[in-house]
Amino acid sequence: MKKNTFRNHISVDCVIFGYDEQFNKLEVLLIEQKKPNLKSNKTFVSQFALPGDLVNDEEDLNDAAQRVLDELTHVSGLNLRQSGCFGDPMRVKQPKDREWLHLYRQDPDARVITVTYYTLVRKEMIQPVPGSFAQNVVWKNAKRVPSLAFDHNLIVKQAYNNLRRDFEQELFAKALLPQKFTLKNLQNLYEVIFNTNFDKRNFIKRIKKEDNLTELSEKQKGTMYKPSKLYKFKR
Repeated sequence: MKKNTFRNHISVDCVIFGYDEQFNKLEVLLIEQKKPNLKSNKTFVSQFALPGDLVNDEEDLNDAAQRVLDELTHVSGLNLRQSGCFGDPMRVKQPKDREWLHLYRQDPDARVITVTYYTLVRKEMIQPVPGSFAQNVVWKNAKRVPSLAFDHNLIVKQAYNNLRRDFEQELFAKALLPQKFTLKNLQNLYEVIFNTNFDKRNFIKRIKKEDNLTELSEKQKGTMYKPSKLYKFKR
């Protein structure tokens, strides 16, 4: 039997989804790996990746995820939800990732088990800045995520599935829409999250049946078309 050397590390990776209401799309925030300051190293190719880091000895998992998020967004209080755990022994042993690990990790050959988190924000809420291991941060369309470092594409896919599973129960829409909104605003958001088109009449019937909205006496202003009624969430 092969002896266990106990060289296992725990990390956290964060999937930050951003809703862009202006262009009606869902995006995911990625970092671009920092290039080494070594003139002799001309072969390094930066990859896009999720923001994350190893968990410090004194840290709780949730605290580590919040630290990563705070460093990237400088916005406290974002609601993180645990999404999953990835522990394939080969997840940090692919050739495309080895050079980065040897440049930036003290123990590049150790196995890394990651606990993943996701959050959903209005894109304009945050102005992300590169953190410790990044030279750039970018928003990418959640439907067309590029090839990422490690197993981060799988992590994004699972987080997106969890988001859709939890969306209505957690009332994410309340955090993403203005306090007063039209049913069209709400339908646009649902269509982006679930990546499908809803029949207008059926959608309105379904939403009103759930009895989560209050119809206001006000109508939208500043529109070129017939103004629509405004609504707000009851809770």
